[in-house]
Amino acid sequence: MNEYRRGVRFTYACLIALLMLLMYLPMVTIALASFSKSKYFKFPIPTWSTSWYAEVFESLSIRGFFWTSVAVALLVGLIATVIAFFGALAFARYRWKGRKLFQKIIILPILFPQAVLGLALLLWFTAIGITPSWKAAVFAHLVWIAPVTTLVIAIQVYSFDPAVEEAAFDLGATRWQVMKEITLPILAPGIFSGFLFAFLLSWANFPLSMFSTGADQTIPEWISAKVQAGYTPQVPAVGTLMMLAAGLLLAIGYGLMLFQEKRRARAQATS
Repeated sequence: MNEYRRGVRFTYACLIALLMLLMYLPMVTIALASFSKSKYFKFPIPTWSTSWYAEVFESLSIRGFFWTSVAVALLVGLIATVIAFFGALAFARYRWKGRKLFQKIIILPILFPQAVLGLALLLWFTAIGITPSWKAAVFAHLVWIAPVTTLVIAIQVYSFDPAVEEAAFDLGATRWQVMKEITLPILAPGIFSGFLFAFLLSWANFPLSMFSTGADQTIPEWISAKVQAGYTPQVPAVGTLMMLAAGLLLAIGYGLMLFQEKRRARAQATS
């Protein structure tokens, strides 16, 4: 029996290792290509160099695309989190007459291919006289990302015990006090996860940006354009920096969540 369990565990470990290899090997390849001095990737790398990173940091155009992507992702993250917080409460916390219909409608944008959704939004923008720009891209991203963020926060809401709020109301707390002192702190991990999810989805989004940004190009659009025509090793360098930034953001978020949990545990232990 023990040998059977060991065999099962070994099989699972091999499958997980294979899956991780398939997921992260392309990222490692991109990182290696960014440190090659030659224009096209060769392995083993003949000459190592960081010159492409220097060109990336010196490029004013790439810097502009970067700040456009950051502005869009930040706004989408903040707005989507606010919308998703109240949407998640309506989705998973409260029972009301149109709840089931609301749960179905909010999932619809996720089911549409992003290219089709982006084209539909572009046609709509043109029909009502809105010029494609980074501001229009914020709205386009929200159409797809806000429902996703709602589902992320709803996972935390499903584990929320309504009796905690009811006890606070019985003790004389107002609705605002319950929201500030109980609901928000308990749902904080889910809210923060939703924000990170929305930010990263918007940061790396290409299909919706392609149809809605107009002249305000983002980093994913720049990468796509360079891959299709005029390839430069700056592409893997920018891709590597994007992966590092995303990983750093996730690590900081995870660290803040662990710190908050330890702080809450200490507060409960001392009380």
